[in-house]
Amino acid sequence: MSIAGSILWADDEIDLLRSHVLFLENRGYHVTCVSNGADAVEAVTQNDLINIVLLDEQMPGMGGLETLAAIKQIRPELPVIMVTKSEEEHLMEEALGGQISDYLTKPVNPSQILLTCKRLLERIQLRNARVSQNYMHRFSAISEALHHCTGVDQWVSLYRELVKYDRQLDNDEGARQVLEDQYREANRLFGRYIEDSYPDWIRSYYSRSTDTTPILSHQVISQCVIPHLKPQHPVLFLVIDCMRYDQWLEFESLLRPLFSIQTDFCMGILPTATPYSRNSIFSGLLPSEIHRRHPSLWQGEDSEEHSRNQHERTLLLSCLERLNLSHISMRYKKLIGKEDGRIFAQDVNHYLQADLNAVVINFVDILAHSRADSDVIRELSPDERAYRALTRTWFQHSWLYQSFQTLSKKDCTIIITTDHGAIRSLHETKVRGDRNTSTALRYKVGRNISADPRHAMIVRDPRAFGLPSKSSEDCFIIAKEDYYFVYPTNYNHYRNRYNDSMQHGGASMEEMILPVVTMRPRKT
Repeated sequence: MSIAGSILWADDEIDLLRSHVLFLENRGYHVTCVSNGADAVEAVTQNDLINIVLLDEQMPGMGGLETLAAIKQIRPELPVIMVTKSEEEHLMEEALGGQISDYLTKPVNPSQILLTCKRLLERIQLRNARVSQNYMHRFSAISEALHHCTGVDQWVSLYRELVKYDRQLDNDEGARQVLEDQYREANRLFGRYIEDSYPDWIRSYYSRSTDTTPILSHQVISQCVIPHLKPQHPVLFLVIDCMRYDQWLEFESLLRPLFSIQTDFCMGILPTATPYSRNSIFSGLLPSEIHRRHPSLWQGEDSEEHSRNQHERTLLLSCLERLNLSHISMRYKKLIGKEDGRIFAQDVNHYLQADLNAVVINFVDILAHSRADSDVIRELSPDERAYRALTRTWFQHSWLYQSFQTLSKKDCTIIITTDHGAIRSLHETKVRGDRNTSTALRYKVGRNISADPRHAMIVRDPRAFGLPSKSSEDCFIIAKEDYYFVYPTNYNHYRNRYNDSMQHGGASMEEMILPVVTMRPRKT
């Protein structure tokens, strides 16, 4: 028998309802039974396949309305049927305000429950069909807009719409395939747009004529963080390494009950790789300016990966001094492992004692790299939907979410952004270069390097891209779309190893269109 749907039933007298449960199971439903609110919340957290929740309003400990609020924080779209002994109008108004889908009055009979569940499941199916229909109707308009996109705001709007459909198209594989093809076409055109526009943005920045240019990574602190600094009102600036916009939306759905949230966007600098982008964020300078002003701090491609961002605190102090803000108090911390995060969650109040508190969080980047290195992680996240779900699951149980819950009770402003996103790299392209060429998969730096110009930007003049160069022969190549670079030597080995891995460094919407989020606690 096929499964008609998955029901979670939470009732402190669930043992007395076994005949009801058996009735539902005999009609094709899978029913999970729990006897309290805490177990119900845990079940929703652990099982994404639950379609409907039957929730007793009067349970000891965590009551029905409290459980409802917790479930809606985890899965706002999940239908909840409240089962109550009371028909009081004020109770139902409160429950409906908490977004229940329906309610039943005890004693309930099995047929009544069956009918309500079938109606809600049919509503879900109709909603999913409507999303697919809406996307197919929008397909031509989106395609037309992509071919006539001439500005950053238009690209951001189109990217947000594609992400919206990517998150909503769950059960229509045909529509998803169309969407994936349109995503790839969008990134092809986006790469062309960036190749044409990026040097103009850099020229405008150097000439201080920035009215028509987007905020780039190195301008985030001056334009998005500093304006929020006020006496006795601390600012917490979080840089979550390798966080994409769609991943942020998963975090946002859990944080919205706690904070008022405003999401703006900046454009990541090229290459979209940590040594360039994060140093630029904290210094307030393009990589070429860091190299010129702070030659002893610029590690470049000759150093080990982990050593290229050792001077972020020094660069941030220099940035504040240049902005005539040396008088403000500042604290900086980089969180790499679980123990760092645990200590941060315990001491988060101390990070509000300075005017500006800058924190780098590395977990999402570690997750992206682990998908290439770990068969288990790749098995858990075989596609974009699963990758987002894995990120969400981590966040729900993380020290970071715990820290946000603490901060939601404080008078502060929180700014969240990222140094770059990541793209699922599905197509290889050959690159040639000498043995001193850098080893990154989505960009290369060196002499005598070449790649197919259909798949990569060839940057012969690094200064035009705000990049440093040690000699006139230095060249950058930056991957477009979802390509990654493979040398002809051991071509098949490296193609198979890195195909379908999450990579960054190139020019794609996922890597370059970055959220800059401003949050303030709702209850202060």
